[in-house]
Amino acid sequence: MTLPKINFRIILYILGFLLMLEGIFMVTGMPFSIIYCKRSCYVLLISGCITSGSGFLVWYLARKNLNKLIGRREAYLIVTGAWIVISLFGALPYIMSGSIPGFTDAFFETISGFTTTGASILQDIEILPKGILFWRAMTHWIGGMGIIVLSVAILPLLGIGGMQLFIAEMPGITPDKLHPRITQTAKRLWLIYVMLTLVQTLLLMTGGMDLFDALCHAFATMATGGFSTKNASLAAFSPFIQYVTIVFMILAGTSFTLHYLMIRGRIRELWRNEEYRYYLYILSIFTVILALLLLLKAGTGLEQSFRDALFQVVSIITTTGFITSDYETWPGYLWIFIFLLMFVGGCAGSTGGGIKVARQILLWKNSGLELKRLMHPQGIIPVKFNGKAVPQNILLLVMAFFLFYIFTFVIGTFIMSLLGLDFRTATGSTLSALGNIGPGFGSVGPVYNYAHLPSFGKWFLSFLMLLGRLELFTVLILLTPGFWKK
Repeated sequence: MTLPKINFRIILYILGFLLMLEGIFMVTGMPFSIIYCKRSCYVLLISGCITSGSGFLVWYLARKNLNKLIGRREAYLIVTGAWIVISLFGALPYIMSGSIPGFTDAFFETISGFTTTGASILQDIEILPKGILFWRAMTHWIGGMGIIVLSVAILPLLGIGGMQLFIAEMPGITPDKLHPRITQTAKRLWLIYVMLTLVQTLLLMTGGMDLFDALCHAFATMATGGFSTKNASLAAFSPFIQYVTIVFMILAGTSFTLHYLMIRGRIRELWRNEEYRYYLYILSIFTVILALLLLLKAGTGLEQSFRDALFQVVSIITTTGFITSDYETWPGYLWIFIFLLMFVGGCAGSTGGGIKVARQILLWKNSGLELKRLMHPQGIIPVKFNGKAVPQNILLLVMAFFLFYIFTFVIGTFIMSLLGLDFRTATGSTLSALGNIGPGFGSVGPVYNYAHLPSFGKWFLSFLMLLGRLELFTVLILLTPGFWKK
């Protein structure tokens, strides 16, 4: 079968439109640049104008004789291309302000923000201009729900449907539709996202944060990103602020479909949802185990042991990456728990990265049922999820995803080891980038950063961040010869 020719004009048209949006988001940090102005006061304005201007030029040139049909191939190219292009232009404020003069480091910091990874090359965050720090947090917030989902809500105004974009942005297991029309779904997702961000901002200000810090940390929390405005991350703030952040990290790691149902008063749907129950079970079990072991072995008090364990468990599972305690100073056998948590991920339909809890459930259930099928080879024993039988093609997709994920992790660790990194650092950096987590192990642990890595290592980890954010298949499909055949 001959595939239709790729419509590159619509790809450029939408990428140009997304660049115009990115430029507008850049300029939103100008009030903080002016209020706290010490240097580089107008960098965000200049960068925003360059970004929006470039986007407008591409959009304007591509609009002539435009075929507005978006097929699957165009959708995959738009989504992957969007994350790369907005990261390239998103590095402008860092470079122009001199905050991160090298292009490799600036791109790494930017794509780490947009993919909500939170891995940083900055060694002293607090010396950066406030406007730059605000843009750094904003990259999280944009990437958290996905600039593609935002475009789905707006593109119909331009006469372009967004269904294919939505499918490509959320491949595999996706949340149920909240509304029959995909545009209304995207609008509701963003409305919930904005509301939760505002509520957390107000609560953080109640706990003593100023507006700037509250906004930046709310952006990072709801996006499960992890960029902080302090070198010590959340350890620099009070227990009240840490507990507030814990609550909103849990909310950010929860499917936004469930948030919508809860707002509509259908609270019982939360506990009926199998993935949500297991999500809370995992959080609770690992928190209790780590808290008890910390209390017995680390010599900290009861409340601090509980808070440190809870914060680190929630931060790692939701792939947020905030830190209140250096888990590498904990007893060595506790590291295995942190390592295992890095493979979990948030719920499907959340802003969290990783494998996702739903996939973990289906893998365990299918593995358990295989034993029953061996005993009853003639029996038909379906895998059920939320009381419904899961189609075989979904199970195959989940198993394929898990296989690709583990294979990518192993190959990534091998490549990072070839760069001269010790095994713990190679493993930690690869798993952190692929799972969009942020802190890893070894020299990229919670109190260190990624600045010392060789340039190739930073570019490779940037690729892994993109793979993890778009859940592997959206990017990998572009590397297959069949995708490009006419």
